[in-house]
Amino acid sequence: MRKGLSWFNTTSIALGFAFLYIPIILLVIYSFNASRLVTVWAGFSFHWYVQLFHNQQLLDAAWVTLRVAFLTATIATVLGTMAAITLTRYGRFIGRTLFSGMVYAPLVMPEVITGLSLLLLFVAIGLDRGFWTITLAHITFTMCFVSVVVQSRLVTFDRSLEEAALDLGCTPFRTFFVITLPIILPAVVSGWMLAFTLSLDDLVIASFTTGPGATTLPMRIYSQVRLGVTPEINAACTILIAIVTVVVIIASIMTKRQEMERQKAERLAAAG
Repeated sequence: MRKGLSWFNTTSIALGFAFLYIPIILLVIYSFNASRLVTVWAGFSFHWYVQLFHNQQLLDAAWVTLRVAFLTATIATVLGTMAAITLTRYGRFIGRTLFSGMVYAPLVMPEVITGLSLLLLFVAIGLDRGFWTITLAHITFTMCFVSVVVQSRLVTFDRSLEEAALDLGCTPFRTFFVITLPIILPAVVSGWMLAFTLSLDDLVIASFTTGPGATTLPMRIYSQVRLGVTPEINAACTILIAIVTVVVIIASIMTKRQEMERQKAERLAAAG
């Protein structure tokens, strides 16, 4: 017998959502504040959005951040998916424990240690710090998140579908792209979205691995916040929230559509 939510559960959920989202809502509201003081409401205005698009430093930082996040998410998704397939499909092999430990280590490693170790690595090999060092650093710590998400889907994957395709003459390469990838695509998209968001948000690791001309938006915002929060920063954060929201909605729609198509194909196969 199903029971409704108790008053305790309802209150806990309400307080949890309020704690998470009220600060974000206030940030968005005050980004439209006409006053220079972020705590004093002086009327609705788009003034700070206009000022934001004339702030070349913030625009350059935002462009660097989006490029880093896109490249990071794409490469980390490919590598993380390959790692998940290796850990799921190939059972025991020499070095498996070491390999899995290296894949999952960034999940529990403090960001300060990760950033410092990568900085020492780049200095040791003589690699100039900048856009590509930030990207490599972000790939390093986001790949493990993709691997965990994709591996959780592969564990419950029905391998008889792949075996049927192989029996019908498909090569392993074609079987992966025709059978396996469409089924695990929701997990792959979720991993890409998670990697994109983590890269977009990172401050600590980027601070260690950055160089001249490669300042990310979180670094720029942090440096300006130390001198005082302005509505212009609120406007930049609101646009960042909007971008992440759009990415989440698109990914959710794609995932839902893919799931519906998969269920439809399974029903047709069962009927046939």
